[in-house]
Amino acid sequence: MSHSLDLARRYWLVTLTIVVGVTGILLALGGAGWLVQWLFSAYSLTIAAWQAVGMVRAMLRREFGLDILAVTAIVSTVVVGEYIAALVVVLMLTGGDALENYANQRAKRELDALLNRVPQLAHRSMEGGYCDLPVNAVRVGDVLLVRPSEIVPVDGVLLSAETTLDQSSITGESIPVEKRTGDAVLSGAVNGQEAVEIRATETASASQYQQIVALVAQAAESKAPVVRLADRYAVPFTIFSLALGAVAWWLSGDPVRFAEVLVLATPCPLLIAAPVAFIGGMSRAARNGVIVKSGGVLEQLSAAKTVVFDKTGTLTYGTPALAEVRPEPPFTADEVLSSVASAEQYSSHVLAASMIAAAKERGLQLHEAATAQEAATNGVVASIRGREVVVGKFAFVAQHAPEARRTQIGPGELAIYVAIGGVYAGALLASDRLRVNAKATLQRLEKLGVRQSMMLTGDAAETAQHVASELGITRVRAECLPADKVAEVGGIAERPVIMVGDGVNDAPVLAAADVGIAMGAKGATAASESADAVILVDDISRVALAVRVGRDTVRIALQSIWLGIAISVVLMVIAAFGVIPATAGALIQELVDLAAILAALRAVGGRLDEREADTNAAQTDQSPRAGARHTG
Repeated sequence: MSHSLDLARRYWLVTLTIVVGVTGILLALGGAGWLVQWLFSAYSLTIAAWQAVGMVRAMLRREFGLDILAVTAIVSTVVVGEYIAALVVVLMLTGGDALENYANQRAKRELDALLNRVPQLAHRSMEGGYCDLPVNAVRVGDVLLVRPSEIVPVDGVLLSAETTLDQSSITGESIPVEKRTGDAVLSGAVNGQEAVEIRATETASASQYQQIVALVAQAAESKAPVVRLADRYAVPFTIFSLALGAVAWWLSGDPVRFAEVLVLATPCPLLIAAPVAFIGGMSRAARNGVIVKSGGVLEQLSAAKTVVFDKTGTLTYGTPALAEVRPEPPFTADEVLSSVASAEQYSSHVLAASMIAAAKERGLQLHEAATAQEAATNGVVASIRGREVVVGKFAFVAQHAPEARRTQIGPGELAIYVAIGGVYAGALLASDRLRVNAKATLQRLEKLGVRQSMMLTGDAAETAQHVASELGITRVRAECLPADKVAEVGGIAERPVIMVGDGVNDAPVLAAADVGIAMGAKGATAASESADAVILVDDISRVALAVRVGRDTVRIALQSIWLGIAISVVLMVIAAFGVIPATAGALIQELVDLAAILAALRAVGGRLDEREADTNAAQTDQSPRAGARHTG
């Protein structure tokens, strides 16, 4: 009951129109039918005058819409005495606005869900307990309590032993993620069943969730260009409708024909269905982990001809991972890796975390060092279980083991050399691996019509060519500075161009491309702010999904526009022969409006995404846990 009252208050003009209609029925039943015509006519003309004022203001802003048809339909039906039809047209207009608003709320509920879940309070540790404070008052370094099932208020690191986080609202991943001491936690994630402590590493405004909310707010306020495309049909459609009505009147000699034609010309499907489709498309993208900043981005995605990728962190994971262990007799691979990982516990080198993670994944035991010393940029020397372990560059290791020899490496690989007890023990190869679904993503993009692909990278030409050849990319530009990337994208003839990147150095080219897509899962703020769309999951396949959403959305929006035009024209032609009375025509047009809105809501695309998810389940892209630090 309360929900119905809320709807009645929210859409008060619809409520008032219904009240006027019910009052007219009661007057007719009470023997005062002569008052009904005056009531309906006066109310309808009042609404027409209100609509006319808005129409004139729009024209002064050089915005030519379809309101003139609605106003003319109301006035003409009143003039010819079809006052019941006039009230039905008013109900159609006010009901159409209400349906548009309601459909918009339905279509963008995923966007609203993100906005409504913004954390408001945090529990800061203090002597003797915890105190509540606004989340905006949290400072970097504060120790915060996150209770069971609470939303993490700011980005931080876990201080407690372990917890499980639901990150689905941030990354789109439905499986809870296990976190241990020292792991990063993102704001917006939902804590598990145990209270934990975190140390804030960002303020609220700089945290991941709040950045996502800012992107969502920007997306929700946008207006799609295809809506303006619908407006461009206004002038010819209006002229056609008025001309058809005038011809019907002239041939029949009956002015009622003019009113009957215009009642069916009221073009609510054009005004409502297209924006609903675009809001639905943005909602669908958000549900799948892609924030699209405007409806215009979906239109550009739908027409894209070329896609350009950065390499490190985009086509590759952007994290160094152990590729191979090459031991020298009498040492074994496990012995070498265990010794390296034990020594790397005392190193700050970018590869240290990768070696440690690789050893743990193989179940190898790590040992504490009696002494350890890091030589900056060269390596580390540690005393482990009575033996000296030296890990690092070839020249550094060769100083401790003269018989050391270089190992052969391929494009994109680097070698770490090892000496144990003064004897050369071998080498370990690390590489930035290709994403497991990168090639499949390129193939999907080609099927979607994005047939041209290119890679831009600051890496060496040999490494770039190696990665490109594995993926089937023929156009490559290596050793690029940010300005070089902008120039390359600007010179591409096959447009629109999609640029996909993840780092700060990609921000300029993301802004310069027709559609910039940022891989924002790792919090590349500069890239995300410059991009037109942000992928919240560390999964490159979402690029193809974004193109698919764009194509589906534009197709559905255009279908809705042409559906509205086609049905209106057919009904107007029938009405021109006097077959459809004005009142019946108004009721029919109301059903057409509802059908167009329901058709536009297909852009939300729930079942389609579920089928795609099942199809692509085998290609899930999971980046390695080791070392979330870039090597590029």
